Amino acid sequence: MFDINKIRSDFPVLAREVYGKPLVYFDNGATTQKPARVIDAVREAYDSYYSNIHRGVHALSDISSGKYENAREKVRAFINAESKKEIIFTAGTTASINLVAFSFGERYIKKGDEVLITALEHHANIVPWQMMCERKGAVLKVIPINDDGSLNLEKVNELITGKTKILAVTHVSNAIGVINPVKEIIEAAHKHNIPVLVDGAQGIQHGHVDVMDLEADFYVFSGHKVYGPTGIGVLYGKRKWLEDMPPYQGGGDMVDRVSFEKTTYNELPFKFEAGTTNFVGAIGMAEALDYIGSIGMDNISKHENELKHYAKERLEQLGGLTFYGTTANTISILSFLVDNIHQYDAGMILDKMGVAIRTGSHCAQPVMSRFGIDGTIRASMCFYNTKEEIDILCEGIEKVKMMML
Repeated sequence: MFDINKIRSDFPVLAREVYGKPLVYFDNGATTQKPARVIDAVREAYDSYYSNIHRGVHALSDISSGKYENAREKVRAFINAESKKEIIFTAGTTASINLVAFSFGERYIKKGDEVLITALEHHANIVPWQMMCERKGAVLKVIPINDDGSLNLEKVNELITGKTKILAVTHVSNAIGVINPVKEIIEAAHKHNIPVLVDGAQGIQHGHVDVMDLEADFYVFSGHKVYGPTGIGVLYGKRKWLEDMPPYQGGGDMVDRVSFEKTTYNELPFKFEAGTTNFVGAIGMAEALDYIGSIGMDNISKHENELKHYAKERLEQLGGLTFYGTTANTISILSFLVDNIHQYDAGMILDKMGVAIRTGSHCAQPVMSRFGIDGTIRASMCFYNTKEEIDILCEGIEKVKMMML
């Protein structure tokens, strides 16, 4: 059963007040709040068995190592990867993309080759590819978007050439909530033997992700977007790519044997986990995935979809709002502007009413440029939000209009 009151009681921060008003947290696209069981799992790691992993023969190290590798298995199961060896722990989505851009680039990209991305990308799925292209003398090409925020899919096959070496696409736009047809895009790319990286930072928490069904070559996401700790993320990669790509960083667990003459590298997944990883973060993230499993992704998706439709209907009734990302296939993110009011001013007023929203370009300046604006108000909702909170947001927008117009 989906019990919203029980769910909200699982998140301690939702009980607090801001400026004397109940907190309404609609900034989940930036980061999600943490359930008590995740906080407790992290605390227990530090309180009860904290010790470095894979390095000790004593009891605490053995416990930490076991918990860490158990976390890897939980991630594998959550995204239905074929093997734990395909699950690399990183510092987050950005770190995962940088790893692939560097290592894939070193192995496969040469001068004149092409990298294909989309106009919906977060900066983290643009800049690493730009840096790699500059380093290797490659060319970055961009799939454009339509007026409703959807990808212009007709351009995909036009932009793919014999020089295209990899395609990188966001699963869901963080700026306007558009869900990309990633399976269709992957199929199109694979017809030309082009691997695909999917940025799942906004996709992993809103619906089922099955990397084997998608046939994704790489899928990346962050723990803090999926109700886990910060500083931990995942790179899923097909073994055929990970085994052939060179390491991204050196030291720690990624080594096999070291001499001054030559170093050999460890097997997967440790080949890409240099130094002391954030093993406590991995344990906390695994607890978050278990928590999501206890609620059920179908229940989460259903509730969030209801919130999205209710919020869109209520906000449209206010009048004077312009929405971005108006295609039907979206998650529970609404990105909009209140006519003739700067988004920052609106955000400041809403904050004083206890409503936390995000304003600005959302680290997606090319998306904003596409629509001729410098930013939006973004209300990003998740399964612990309620229709009553949406009503409070609407009251806040009315107050913004009253004060600023």
